[in-house]
Amino acid sequence: MRPQNFDMDRNSVIGLLLIAVILIGYTVINKPSAEQIEAARKRQDSLALVEKQREITLDSTKLKQTSTEDISTLLKSVSSVEEADSVVLNLAKDKFGPFYMSSIGEEAFTTVETDELILHINNKGGYIAHAELKNYKTFDQLPLELFTSDSTIFNLTLPVSNRLINSNELFFQADKSSIQLSGADSTELRLRSYAGDDAYLEFVYRFKGEGFMLSYDINFVNLGKVIDQNTTILSLDWQITSPRHEKYFDGEQNNTTVYYKFAEDDVDKITPTSFDRESLKNRLKWVSFKQQYFTNVLIAGQNFDNDAELESRRSEGDRNIKTLSASLTIPYKAEDTQSIPFTFYLGPNHYKTLKSMGLGLENQVPLGWGIFGWVNKFLVIPVFNLLDEQALSYGIVILILTLLIKLVLFPLQFRSYLSQAKMRVLKPEVDEINKAYEKEDPLKKQQAVMSLYKKAGVNPLGGCVPMLFQIPVLFAMFNFFPAAIELRQESFLWANDLSTYDDLIKLPFEIPFYGEHVSIFALLMTVSTIIYTRMNNQLSGANSQMPQLKWMMYLMPVIFLFVLNSFPAGLNYYYFLANVITFGQQAIFLRMIDENKIKAKIAENKKKPQAQKQSKFQKRLEEMAKKRGYNPPKR
Repeated sequence: MRPQNFDMDRNSVIGLLLIAVILIGYTVINKPSAEQIEAARKRQDSLALVEKQREITLDSTKLKQTSTEDISTLLKSVSSVEEADSVVLNLAKDKFGPFYMSSIGEEAFTTVETDELILHINNKGGYIAHAELKNYKTFDQLPLELFTSDSTIFNLTLPVSNRLINSNELFFQADKSSIQLSGADSTELRLRSYAGDDAYLEFVYRFKGEGFMLSYDINFVNLGKVIDQNTTILSLDWQITSPRHEKYFDGEQNNTTVYYKFAEDDVDKITPTSFDRESLKNRLKWVSFKQQYFTNVLIAGQNFDNDAELESRRSEGDRNIKTLSASLTIPYKAEDTQSIPFTFYLGPNHYKTLKSMGLGLENQVPLGWGIFGWVNKFLVIPVFNLLDEQALSYGIVILILTLLIKLVLFPLQFRSYLSQAKMRVLKPEVDEINKAYEKEDPLKKQQAVMSLYKKAGVNPLGGCVPMLFQIPVLFAMFNFFPAAIELRQESFLWANDLSTYDDLIKLPFEIPFYGEHVSIFALLMTVSTIIYTRMNNQLSGANSQMPQLKWMMYLMPVIFLFVLNSFPAGLNYYYFLANVITFGQQAIFLRMIDENKIKAKIAENKKKPQAQKQSKFQKRLEEMAKKRGYNPPKR
């Protein structure tokens, strides 16, 4: 029995082996070729497309509401109309109507390079998807991109046969694949999206070899019967996510927003320090996505229509500042052929350059409101530009600018110092009055002091009024330096970039409200301000009269140290220079003013009949005293 079982088991094993060899051989012999595998994949994809179309066409309403993502998924399998099967073509016709031929294609970019710009124009949508400034870098020396293709939307919506056709879903045929210009060269790029043999939507870009301007026309050619006849306006949507360019993130974010100019009114904006949305019902001339030192402007040749939605919202990540968007409307006439002109400005926020365009674009540069802005426009900027033309270091330019400003203010500061000298001479007599009236009504004491000032011919406000005229300059510079693109990435001494804070000393920890660095220029500004405060208190004698004010005056520079630690090094350098020059001016005043002569003059004034005209301040004090039942002594 054992031999028989053994033979049976051996035969079974041999049989199984033979079957395995036959199966392997069959598999190898009948293995499909690469072409057969690709054909099978296409059949599978076609079945998937059929199934997707069946799901969509179950409800015609659902078809018309199909999202861009669904349509794109279904059309990605083909790159031309010739390759499309009936399923794809039917879907394209249902979704895009007469533009169905332009809904199928392969994405490509036309590169345009000029002396100033590198642009990438997407044939899908026909819009500028990427803009780079050649002569500028980010704070970490990367290419400076105004916007990029993965975060930009530019879409014109067309009402066609009760559909809404989006231009950014259509493929455009470009007449050039690349453009390179320089100097006085110029050319144009035409992109067409067809809705038939002789009907098409055309975008025309015109470029120059230099500058930051380019024209952009939207042409409707033989589309009068394609676009719905009752159409009077078209919707234009523009959105970018502004990339980070500067070292100080919060500062750049607080200077990035949407600006706009009304057709017959001033320039306005969404508050830069907020994330907000505005609905406008007035015609606009231009809309700008303004970053701290650069701007992207779309200018309408014939004004935008009445309705506009503008928004500034937060962006995620430390390389994005904000997402800025504008939903605009443009006038449209139901005509066979028409053209709507626009202009783009993609460049720096340089005040002189923007002003030369005559469109109010310079109002994007935040120079301060009211008198502070006037000081910058008519004094600081002209002088700064004149000095800038001399090809000097910007550290020297700021020094000369500070000297010139202090020279202009010299007469006012001299009058203020002279008034302080008079007050110092009268201080012993004022102290006697304060002692004599210590237990009296404070108003009586004040009246007696004012009577002394009047006899001596001294105006107690004489030192304050000249100082008031210096305040506009002080605040004007506070606005000028953070807005001056000329200082961007310009170094001086230990500061690598005068347009942002100097951080030669970096801290291993963060101090609340101060930061992770020590700005040396801000520290020098603070120390010099404290020294100036001490000198001024000693000269004016304010410490003995109002000791509580003394500590407040010393506290203010310390508070400004926390505020200005992250402000531009150029601003702190200017304030430091202004303090140092003031020390020199006070030394000059000490030599110019003889207090003995002032005493003699005051004594002479006291002997004169008191016929001097009372100041308004003195009159108000006497009126207040009379209302409270106090009659001043007759003279």
